[in-house]
Amino acid sequence: MANEIELKLALAPAGPEALRRHPRLAGLESRTTRLGNTYFDTPDGRLEAERMALRLRHADGRVLQTLKTSGQGSGGLSSRGEWEWEVMGPGLDLARLADLPPMLALGDGVLGRLEPRFATDFARETWWWEHDGNSVEIALDLGEVRSDDRAAPIRELELELKDGDPAALLELAEALAESVPLRPSDTSKAARGGALLAGGWTLPEGGSAPAWLHRAVVALDAHADTGDVVFREAAREAFQRLAEGLGDAREEGRLASHLAAALAQDNWLTTDAGTQLLALSRRLPDAVELG
Repeated sequence: MANEIELKLALAPAGPEALRRHPRLAGLESRTTRLGNTYFDTPDGRLEAERMALRLRHADGRVLQTLKTSGQGSGGLSSRGEWEWEVMGPGLDLARLADLPPMLALGDGVLGRLEPRFATDFARETWWWEHDGNSVEIALDLGEVRSDDRAAPIRELELELKDGDPAALLELAEALAESVPLRPSDTSKAARGGALLAGGWTLPEGGSAPAWLHRAVVALDAHADTGDVVFREAAREAFQRLAEGLGDAREEGRLASHLAAALAQDNWLTTDAGTQLLALSRRLPDAVELG
């Protein structure tokens, strides 16, 4: 099992081109791969209920099977258990899957009910960035999540730590955010596909400061996928609750208040707003359960 540590960032429409022009990527060679992914679950969504994701990925003539477990994190930064291996295809390798601890914990009867549920198809452009002993894979994903006749766009950036200090991910993100309109995202592609399949989103509860931040970020993910202003309003309210709880005397409270005000505008995701949300995430690092 590997422990995947990454920072997931959603981009505004102008984000991809701004990213390619960023000085941190100057002189770095990029590689583009087309990735087709099919996600599997039981008809009643047992894996999703346990915050697990199972997929088959087609890339460069290979088929990779991946199982991911629930993550801990906040403000886009997450740590998850991950098992991945190459398979012959076209179907799942059930024999090896059955021996993995998370699947054993589900008990009998799950493997036989697994079926394709939704798919993602996107181009991944990657750069390898190294600095001060830290190695990070920068991956720009552009494409869509599909379920039957419904689809949602994929326009996100993943910073995955390959070696070094996890703090390097936030430091790199903050540097990119100076000229790239981006924000943290707490929702995996699997969870987005599950919401598309179900035809709706369920937002996490607020409560503590990290929980209000998580609710706001997930609401922004939901708004990006659905275009429903109800979710933007839910994010604005979560930031307001966060600001009220922290107070104007604290920098975190001021940041939350600024973000709530920014969300009154349709085109709210500017470099300023993205930088503020990253700063708030850094100041409220306590982990919550991620989907």
